[in-house]
Amino acid sequence: MKWIAVVAVLAVFAVLLVARAARSGELPKVGSPAPNFNLPDQNGTTHTLQDFRGKWLVLYFYPKDDTPGCTQEACAFRDDLNQLAEMGSEVVGVSVDDSTSHAEFAKKYHLPFPLLADKTGEVAASYGALMNLGIIKLARRFTFLIDPQGNISKVYLSVETSRHSKEIIDDLKRVTVGSK
Repeated sequence: MKWIAVVAVLAVFAVLLVARAARSGELPKVGSPAPNFNLPDQNGTTHTLQDFRGKWLVLYFYPKDDTPGCTQEACAFRDDLNQLAEMGSEVVGVSVDDSTSHAEFAKKYHLPFPLLADKTGEVAASYGALMNLGIIKLARRFTFLIDPQGNISKVYLSVETSRHSKEIIDDLKRVTVGSK
C-alpha cells in the first residue's frame, strides 16, 4: 500500500513537470519583427539580430550540444552551408548551453557557424522555444527563417534533424526566386 502512495505522488509530480514544460513565451508570428538577441558564441564574440540585416538568417534552437539529434542537425547545416551562403543566408544555432560547451561541440564537429549561448533561456523564451522543466531549461528544436529586413518569414516547429537543412534550402529557393 505504501508503494502505491509513492507511485501516486510520482505520477502527480510527473504531470506537474509536463505542465511546467509548456512552452515559455509566445511564438513570434510570420511577418512580425524577429525578437532581438545579444548573445556570445563559442568564441566569445557577441552577436545581435542587427548583425544579420541584409541577409536571410536561419536561427535554429536546439536542446543540447553533442547529443545525437542536435549533432545530426548541426552537421547537416555544416554540410549545406556553402549552398545556404550562395542563397544569401547565414546559419546560427542557439541553446542554453554555455560558450565552453559550444566551443567543444563546434571543434569536435568542425561547425563553422555561430552557436549562441543563451544561458538564461531569455532569448529562447522570446522565440517561444524555451522548455522549462523546473531546475532544467532546454531550448526546443524550433527554427526561424528571418528575412533580410529582420522579420519572421517562416517558423518550423516540427523538425526532422536529418533533412531540416534541405527543407530550409527548398524554402529559401521559393522565397528568393522573385527577389533576384
